[in-house]
Amino acid sequence: MADIKTIDDANFAGKRVLVRVDFNAPVGDDGAVSDDTRLRAALPTINKLIGDGARVILTSHRGRPAGTGYEEPFSLGPIARRLQELLDRDIVLSSELVGPVARETVDAMENGDVVLLENIRFDAREKKNDPEFARELADLADAYVNDAFGTAHRAHASTAGVAQFLPSYAGYLMEKEVATLTGMLDEPRRPFVAILGGSKVSDKIKVIDALLDKADTLIIGGGMCFTFLLAQGKAVGTSLKEEDWVERAAAMIEKARERGVSLLLPTDVVVADAFANDAKIETVSVDDIPADMMGLDIGPETAALYAEAIAMAKSVFWNGPMGVFEMPSFEAGTRRVAEAVAAVQKAAFEAVAAAQAERCIKCTDGCSPQRPRTLRNATLSQEATGTTGVPDAPPLFPASADAPSTPMVSDELRSRVRAMGERFLLSDREVDVLMLYALGYTQKKVGEALHITPATAHTHIKRIYGKCGLHSRQEILEYLATYGF
Repeated sequence: MADIKTIDDANFAGKRVLVRVDFNAPVGDDGAVSDDTRLRAALPTINKLIGDGARVILTSHRGRPAGTGYEEPFSLGPIARRLQELLDRDIVLSSELVGPVARETVDAMENGDVVLLENIRFDAREKKNDPEFARELADLADAYVNDAFGTAHRAHASTAGVAQFLPSYAGYLMEKEVATLTGMLDEPRRPFVAILGGSKVSDKIKVIDALLDKADTLIIGGGMCFTFLLAQGKAVGTSLKEEDWVERAAAMIEKARERGVSLLLPTDVVVADAFANDAKIETVSVDDIPADMMGLDIGPETAALYAEAIAMAKSVFWNGPMGVFEMPSFEAGTRRVAEAVAAVQKAAFEAVAAAQAERCIKCTDGCSPQRPRTLRNATLSQEATGTTGVPDAPPLFPASADAPSTPMVSDELRSRVRAMGERFLLSDREVDVLMLYALGYTQKKVGEALHITPATAHTHIKRIYGKCGLHSRQEILEYLATYGF
């Protein structure tokens, strides 16, 4: 990230900061957010800006509104209510994106306040990357932060356009995922399996092209697979397809053959007579898709084939679901792939999940969906600790603030520190620092244990404070002792 400014490169005290986040979260029939994974992923960046004394203006899309104005089913009202609970502070929801109401709302902000603009896609100019709309958004702020990793590939007004008018920075989520993805693509552990889903080939064509130069196996699912099936000469009924991209899809199939990449396409699909959870459905071979039905998920045979390929991987990149997984009738394919990726992660191999995929990955023990991440080994390295093992040492925290000669880490403390690192997007190094800091190590001792300078240890500790919204060692200890994970 050396060529990209991050929010740690500036202090935003008194500044109005427009932050593009990805709050495209599901809302249940009760009007409450049913999965707040994406909201939690943005908390470290938001907390850092609040801690600086910034005036934080959040903008996001949710769903696929028509772009003709307010649509209640796609409102960010439920998002604002849940975010208010997570941040434990008032969130003002602006009914307008730009214009007098938005301006008045922003002008009324004080340092540390948070405003959430309504769904950015209520205005059709967003997806068109309209320069005037981008300028109007930029006029609300003094700086811009992009922390929406899942939408960063789209040239929209709130992702690309605004950055032309304001000093721009990457948030913590963006920083971590770019670093993780770059590292994986530069030196992947092999076999390297890439999984691509989602609706359109046109949205992913550059990604596909790049991955064909890197991956050993490329798995295709979601709506985009039907354009590839068309390229193979198969009939796809009323399934989503991009006929203008069939020739390009055929070229990608040929490129995979030439490069020796195993390109996996569905062999069976779940079809329906309507885009609805209660539609008539059946599972058919890709050679027998009825003319009046549409494919909405990969079939069980395909899911098993994909899972088998994933099980052989040492590195996995996943972007996009295998079907319309928001509907229970069409979630099985995505769930099976998610279970396969989770098993790879459990084996401590390297995995990155992007876009909607992070909502699909669930731990095998039933824990909540996890954010995109690169997995690491579960203990501090022997080199860092100077020990050949990490024995249990109840109680949770040492009785004295004086650091022991070697870290005595209980399983409970270790699991809580790791969970805290997951929740607040701490880097691998920051998790190591947090572990030692919680054990009572001074900054100097942390540096000695991890072979870094005290100044570097101090920088890591400050970053931990900023990401977690905490201000002292005591607050860290209280957090770890209070919250069960």
